[in-house]
Amino acid sequence: MSPEDAEETETLSLLRPPDASVPRGRRVFLAAFAAALGPLSFGFALGYSSPAIPSLRRTAPPALRLGDSAASWFGAIVTLGAAAGGVLGGWLVDRAGRKLSLLLCTVPFVTGFAVITAAQDVWMLLGGRLLTGLACGVASLVAPVYISEIAYPAIRGLLGSCVQLMVVTGILLAYVAGWVLEWRWLAVLGCVPPTFMLLLMCCMPETPRFLLTRHQHQEAMAALRFLWGSEEGWEEPPLGAEHQGFHLAMLRRPGVYKPLVIGISLMAFQQLSGVNAIMFYAKTIFEEAKFKDSSLASVTVGIIQVLFTAVAALIMDRAGRRLLLALSGLMVPISAEPGDVHVGLAWLAVGSMCLFIAGFAVGWGPIPWLLMSEIFPLHVKGVATGVCVLTNWFMAFLVTKEFSSVMEILRPHGAFWLTAAFCVLSVLFTLTSIPETKGRTLEQITAHFEGR
Repeated sequence: MSPEDAEETETLSLLRPPDASVPRGRRVFLAAFAAALGPLSFGFALGYSSPAIPSLRRTAPPALRLGDSAASWFGAIVTLGAAAGGVLGGWLVDRAGRKLSLLLCTVPFVTGFAVITAAQDVWMLLGGRLLTGLACGVASLVAPVYISEIAYPAIRGLLGSCVQLMVVTGILLAYVAGWVLEWRWLAVLGCVPPTFMLLLMCCMPETPRFLLTRHQHQEAMAALRFLWGSEEGWEEPPLGAEHQGFHLAMLRRPGVYKPLVIGISLMAFQQLSGVNAIMFYAKTIFEEAKFKDSSLASVTVGIIQVLFTAVAALIMDRAGRRLLLALSGLMVPISAEPGDVHVGLAWLAVGSMCLFIAGFAVGWGPIPWLLMSEIFPLHVKGVATGVCVLTNWFMAFLVTKEFSSVMEILRPHGAFWLTAAFCVLSVLFTLTSIPETKGRTLEQITAHFEGR
């Protein structure tokens, strides 16, 4: 057998369809956890503003006191940084690789929280938030891609949903820590998750798919043995396609433009549900509702989100993506009528908020990120996921920044009913345009869009 034949045989062993009889290693779960510390970090960054804004107004020196406009920017500017991070992440993930991109995003995470900790004026606060936002954008793109590429089909839904589970856990951590820590020490705590991710990811391998694109077959086999305990069961797109590079002519191909339209639409609908506006301003919303303990109400919302995201992760590979998206899109409008909290029905505000979060968490929270990591062919994944993440965070900025203005113009009832209308549209889009991906290999999903 010639060396070329040996290499081809070795590669084909990597590309063989999954064999259920092959025992699976458990290190894939450790690697997924290490990568998911990135989403935990950006969940903490998202949730940080909710307890930090009241703390800054209450205890900060005069130079750091936030007015209404500055508080709005403090909550929203992280999404602008994340939009830029999505573009940067799309470039990094194809050039530096999945693992190195995750390692690099720890730098702006730690630096951003350090700048907030040392802030002497409002501009340093905003600069720190912008840096953490940049890291959020990179992590929100790279972590789902890394996890989807190391997972085998039977658990890809479970592990992929853990990205959103870690995000909401990070938000809850910020809420709970905000009970006992002032804004400066809360920022110090924000440095901990990315530091742990840096240490753990140093011990994890690059994804076998990325190694194969670099024709590093021995390294790919070693990564598979580390993750799965065997190099059996890996299916890949045809080798060579990864070097085509992205160019605009590819948008004429159904295997590219169909998943791109779906990915962009998923991200837009996720943000038009209004969830980020509600999470950013949860504490303020409950204070306006005259709820006696707004911090407790915010933590309650965070717990509900974590629990229902965990439920979604456990049933994702059984129920499928389409069913959960449709159910989620129908549950959210039911909670859109917040009721008249000014007549003493503060618990109605809590109940409505919890129902909203539960409905979002079982579908539209985790699934757009999961599908984004599943539907794109390897040779356009960096650009396509970058566009999706840019869309998500830019929409998050618009919704978060203008949420208070919409509430003033349409009043709370009108604003929540507007989000309900978008949720109904998302259900129609799910039923007409999104294919089911559960149980399919990434190659089979790509073949579906290409009509093969």
